[in-house]
Amino acid sequence: MARDAKVMDRLPNRWLFVAAAIAMQAVLGNLYSWSIFRDPLMDEHGWSLAQATVPFQLSIAFFALGVIVAGRWQDRVGPRRVAVTGGVILGSGFLLASFVGDSLWGLYLSYGALGGLGIGFAYVTPIATCVKWFPDMRGTVTGLAVLGFGAGTVIGAPVGTALIDRIGVYQTFALGGLFGLAVVVAGTVLRNPPESFRPQGWTPAAARAAAREFGPTEMARTWQFYVLWVTYLLWAGVGLMAISQAAPMGEELADLTSKAAAGALSTMAIFNGLGRPSYGWLSDRVGRRAAALLAQGVYVVALLAVLPNAGSFPAYALGISMVGFSFGGALGMMPALTADYYGTKNLGVNYGWMFTAYGTAGILGPLIAVQVHEATGAWTNVFFILAGLSVVTAVLALVLRPPHRVEEPAAEARRAA
Repeated sequence: MARDAKVMDRLPNRWLFVAAAIAMQAVLGNLYSWSIFRDPLMDEHGWSLAQATVPFQLSIAFFALGVIVAGRWQDRVGPRRVAVTGGVILGSGFLLASFVGDSLWGLYLSYGALGGLGIGFAYVTPIATCVKWFPDMRGTVTGLAVLGFGAGTVIGAPVGTALIDRIGVYQTFALGGLFGLAVVVAGTVLRNPPESFRPQGWTPAAARAAAREFGPTEMARTWQFYVLWVTYLLWAGVGLMAISQAAPMGEELADLTSKAAAGALSTMAIFNGLGRPSYGWLSDRVGRRAAALLAQGVYVVALLAVLPNAGSFPAYALGISMVGFSFGGALGMMPALTADYYGTKNLGVNYGWMFTAYGTAGILGPLIAVQVHEATGAWTNVFFILAGLSVVTAVLALVLRPPHRVEEPAAEARRAA
């Protein structure tokens, strides 16, 4: 016992890892700024909207692949080495785009494959690290850990737009190489706690303490994995369909200029970031299910009532921000849900497999949105589809229950009070 106390005294302040996570994710979140590159590239090369959307789709797919590979690796060697590797790959992708970004295949390789892979490697490490340091507040801390990812475009979108106007697309890609350096610096801070670590004054509920640790193969044998996967697919897909087309939607629906549309994108990014800790905190208080149902309700109101009637900048910014807020909830809650259901020992690889739902949504979501718009000529038809998918997500959330007996966070909190 005395030895354990000495070990605890030597441990760093666990909030240091949250700060590093937010810094890393703020850099990685500039993935969502693709639309500021897309429009000038379309104008320069005559590419169609569908063609110019593919690099973003590929970046999401390789993002998901990177999370799987990095998750398994970091469960074995710890987060630091994996995060640094991700930073190097990400920086290389942006630098390469400055040389080969004048061709679609060049962008597929640089921004899509390397950029997405680097983000995937770096993304999973602070999430898994923070969940292990904060077993007493999983939802809140995972939301904070990914806060920066949603808010990254708050600065990235307007600054990137200004840089593109001043120095051009390709030089802006070159400056993006600094993103990789920032990830490397922040990644060196990360480390896992000792296996026996428990926050001071916290004792886990009996159900959680007795919960099984599932490996990825065991997880795949439970029906809950597939329902969770589809829930994640639809929840993220609705947000990605809207976010990936946020700038052109604003220009068409509210007659915004490109700079005003970038401003709406930045506003959305703020709420996207805020949605992650907000829904995470709420899920710790009222339960994951109730928080998920609220998120789908916000989606439906935004898609059926606000965005179809958005004829001005304030109305459009409100609607797209509501979508971003609820989309952030998915990324804030799903790591905590994965840990609740399957434990933290193999969280890196388990969440990596769960995250393939996000990658699939990244491929299908923007493609479906563009095709429906091109076929019908109206974004409102896209909104009807998205609202329907939100209702299906709500039904799935009602069906879900853990694969082993574990109390909902709200019940645990009430019992401890």
